[in-house]
Amino acid sequence: MGIEIERKFLPCSDAWRSLGQPVLLRQGYLSSDPGRVVRVRVEGNLAWLTIKGRSVGAARGEWEYPIPVPDATELLEGLCQQPIIEKYRRRIDFDGMVWEVDEFLGANAGLVVAEIELETENQAFAKPGWAGIEVTGEARYYNSSLVTHPFSSW
Repeated sequence: MGIEIERKFLPCSDAWRSLGQPVLLRQGYLSSDPGRVVRVRVEGNLAWLTIKGRSVGAARGEWEYPIPVPDATELLEGLCQQPIIEKYRRRIDFDGMVWEVDEFLGANAGLVVAEIELETENQAFAKPGWAGIEVTGEARYYNSSLVTHPFSSW
């Protein structure tokens, strides 16, 4: 079993916009139950099926498998909860680690979340000046929650 350990932050400035190359991600959920999230994601010419367990602090079980893009597209359009999540992601190197900044589109437009994946929950890391308050563990910022409770409805 893989373990995902990530911390989430809300950017406090637009300084991240000039960093990294934006890439469009489309993702949908076959299950958004907090105990067993099942996600389909397409990024360019690659696609994955990801299964995640319940979060405990900043960690949760994660299993990820590559799938053909046509299958992923069919799942997104036919079986996933609607609307699907669309966002631009920038991967930004900072102090030897990679930060991912997601700028959401559609019903979640206006929401930007920065996250960093860690090896352990107690791993030290440098926080860029543009990474503001931490929202790790706040369920409304989970992508799976944004399907049923989009940012525009907050």
